[in-house]
Amino acid sequence: MAVIGTWNLENLYRPGGEFGPPDEQTYDAKLDAIAAVIDHLGPDLLGVQEVGDPQALTDLAARLDGGPWHTAVSGHPDSRGIRVGFLSRLPLTVLADTDALPPGLLPVQVDDTLPAADRMGRGALAVRVEPAPGRPLDVAVVHLKSKLLSYPGGRFGPRDEGERARYGAYAIFRRAAEAAAVRVLADGLLDGEGRSRDVAVLGDLNDEPTAATTQILLGPPGSEIGTPAFDHPDGGDAARLWNLAPRIPDDRRYSRVYRGRHELIDHILVSHALLARVDAVFTGAAGTPPPSVADDPAATSGTVRASDHLPVLARLNY
Repeated sequence: MAVIGTWNLENLYRPGGEFGPPDEQTYDAKLDAIAAVIDHLGPDLLGVQEVGDPQALTDLAARLDGGPWHTAVSGHPDSRGIRVGFLSRLPLTVLADTDALPPGLLPVQVDDTLPAADRMGRGALAVRVEPAPGRPLDVAVVHLKSKLLSYPGGRFGPRDEGERARYGAYAIFRRAAEAAAVRVLADGLLDGEGRSRDVAVLGDLNDEPTAATTQILLGPPGSEIGTPAFDHPDGGDAARLWNLAPRIPDDRRYSRVYRGRHELIDHILVSHALLARVDAVFTGAAGTPPPSVADDPAATSGTVRASDHLPVLARLNY
């Protein structure tokens, strides 16, 4: 068996910076809270988001049971310094670290006045591990543009509804462009061999399973889990990714609580070959759910907790 998963660690910074905890005691408490969850769930490979300081991920790895743990982080952070990465019990090899938008896609508008963006906001990182001898598993971790909107001057509320509509559109533009970029990365990992290659794309997609931006990542339509075509092989199987969301038990099918409503915005997508290995899919929702968040993330910034997201994991037969 091997367990892979994704978890947004919510501002994993060392203390002392603009976005990090105020002191070592608060930092230690956060690391302990994260480590307790990871030790309980027992992943072999965990894709993570919001790593503000690469050294903070090393600090976290040193606190985990069952080591030694291996780490990798993207070299393409956003303007706050947060980036994606991996924690792994298995030795890993970095295959790709990219923030490039796909050829043919023009830069996208992200603001009323800023230049259009020609790169992803945060890079995508792909690694290879070997859960069983001679059985490589290629996994990409991503963190797409947030649905929580921010406005000029550090505001989290709009001046008027016109501004809200524009910035909502900008966020969708960017998230869609980033989804297209990740799909290109997935195409490279699959290389038209999805029936035989074990490939996963996972991360904080910042939208739910049926959202248009999430659907971009799936590739050829058809055969989704729970549809009549699921058990019927077709020509798209070699390039398709399947979202494992329907395999999560109904009462645990969420990874964030937004304004009191459960949302699943963190996902695991797998190739046809890897789909056959999936034994179970679950979230870390068995205990206390994460706090409900609203549109201003600073409102709960002083709270010591593991994260405002739940991890999403899949147990694989190897």
